[in-house]
Amino acid sequence: MSDEWLKQVKWNEDGLVPAIAQDVHSGQVLMMAWMNPESLALTVAEKRAIYWSRSRQKLWRKGEDSGHVQHLHDLRLDCDGDCILMKVEQVGGIACHTGRQHCFFYALQDEQWQAVDEVLKDPQAIYSKAGE
Repeated sequence: MSDEWLKQVKWNEDGLVPAIAQDVHSGQVLMMAWMNPESLALTVAEKRAIYWSRSRQKLWRKGEDSGHVQHLHDLRLDCDGDCILMKVEQVGGIACHTGRQHCFFYALQDEQWQAVDEVLKDPQAIYSKAGE
C-alpha cells in the first residue's frame, strides 16, 4: 500500500495532526487526541483508533488499558488537510478516562465550567487490575 495519502496530511510542527473521534451510530463527538504518521497508518491497518500520546511520548492504542477500544468505520480529512475525523464504534460506551461517555462533559454555566454529564463507571474500576 502506498503512503502517498499520508503525505497529503498537513502535520503540525511537532509532526502531529488533531484527530476527532465521533460515534458512528449517534454522531456524538467522543474525544479529540493527536496522531502522528505512524499512528494514523496503524489506525488504518488495524481498523481501530491508535493515537500518539504526547505525555507518554509513545503510541496509544485506545482501550489498551481500559478495554474501551474504538473500532474504525470511516476516516475523513478536513478541507484544509489539517484535521482528521474518525467515525468509530466505541466499545463499552465510555470514551473518556474519567468514566464518561465522551470527553466534552464541561459546559460553561454562569461563567464557570461545570461537569454536566454523569460518570458511567468509576475510573479506578476501569484502570485498576482489580477492576478487570
